[in-house]
Amino acid sequence: MPNISEWRSHKFIIILVDLLCVLGAYIGAFYVRYSGFPQKNWDDFIVLLPWILLIGLFFISVYELYALDRRNTLWDIVVRIVVAVTFMSFLTMAGSYLFRAFAMPRSVIVIATVFMVILLILWKLLYMKLTRRNVMGKVLMIGDDENTQRIIAKIKHPMLKGTTVKHIQPNTPMEKINQHLRHADYVILCTNISKEKKSQIIYHAMECNKNVYVIPTLFELLLQRANVAPLDDTMVMSVKPFGLTWDQTLIKRVFDVVVSGAMLIVISPLLLIVSIVIKLEDPKGSIIYKQERYGKNNKPFTIFKFRSMIEGAEKNTGPVLATEDDDRITKIGKFIRATRLDELPQLFNVLKGDMSLVGPRPERGFFIKQLSKEYYHYGYRNTVQPGITGYAQIMGKYTTEVEDKLRFDLYYIRNYSFLLDIIILLKTFIVLFDKTKAEGTASKKNTKKMTVENKPENTIEI
Repeated sequence: MPNISEWRSHKFIIILVDLLCVLGAYIGAFYVRYSGFPQKNWDDFIVLLPWILLIGLFFISVYELYALDRRNTLWDIVVRIVVAVTFMSFLTMAGSYLFRAFAMPRSVIVIATVFMVILLILWKLLYMKLTRRNVMGKVLMIGDDENTQRIIAKIKHPMLKGTTVKHIQPNTPMEKINQHLRHADYVILCTNISKEKKSQIIYHAMECNKNVYVIPTLFELLLQRANVAPLDDTMVMSVKPFGLTWDQTLIKRVFDVVVSGAMLIVISPLLLIVSIVIKLEDPKGSIIYKQERYGKNNKPFTIFKFRSMIEGAEKNTGPVLATEDDDRITKIGKFIRATRLDELPQLFNVLKGDMSLVGPRPERGFFIKQLSKEYYHYGYRNTVQPGITGYAQIMGKYTTEVEDKLRFDLYYIRNYSFLLDIIILLKTFIVLFDKTKAEGTASKKNTKKMTVENKPENTIEI
């Protein structure tokens, strides 16, 4: 497993070759289209090339085409590449159409798109084959809370055979921790380690040039983006309120109205088709499912979704989260849930101002009360408009633990920017092709809790 400096070198090489693949695809497209490279086309191409590479670099970064490890299946790689290349080509074609200085034959862009997909897939597969031995490594896990157990379970991935996890308790003496640290590739620190000890471990890990990962406490997330405010000769941190500034709110709202309005016009035929199919399956049932959710400042509103369950699904059970084998979900419901088509009517909620395109998912009052008792910081989610998609949706799975989703939501609010919203929207296209992010919660019979013995050390060979 490469250390930090080696990983940066690998990342630079991957991105460089990615850009060379983009360049090679366009050169190849010109030769296929014109059996050569006409001088006029060459001159136009040279003018457009920096923008093509800049667009390519942006989407390579957004879709993390440089992030390759053994957990990536061929399907994961292909989906990321196809989506990234589609957006690259769309923007290039739009620029070529709108600005005469960037004019380029559309046939060349289409051919280059096909070449890019092929070249990038071949390059990624070659890279993964050549570096296969370097992706396995030793993980030092320090902690004894539930997060420790969950992460060890996640590291036990069938495609990570050969990885060794050394689990030690937070009360292990520093001398012994340092001994283990020297032989580790990754160091993962869980939430129940004292601040002083966490600081010491990170210092020694950085000194040894190790990859360090820290699971933040919810309190630590509150301190993000805090401003330094000196009090005489003492440094204090001014913790900024949760939520967005007035200018951020205005820009976000304008973007929401323009995009949701345009999308509703474009997808109106699709909305009609889904409505007809739902009605054909159950003529007596409603097409739209309405439910009370809570938004910004805990203001209740009615959320719209395509109905994916049988009519009156919760009459007998009350509020219950759906499971992946839930018999209340209809045949059409399974499809529209898996493809996220059931969420499309929420664009009307965005247009009305109840929701935003991006934000924490809106929750029901029953679950908010329940979760607020368990997680004191849960209420911070309601300082911004809820969203159709969010940071927790692109980073986690449908079955991700509530506390982990809360971390993602709080991180989003604390680090909000317009660019972050754009990146989340672009990454949402990847989520649509990932079954693990679209399924219901795991059924109880399939849910397994992994326990780790409370011994000073546990070594797990995977």
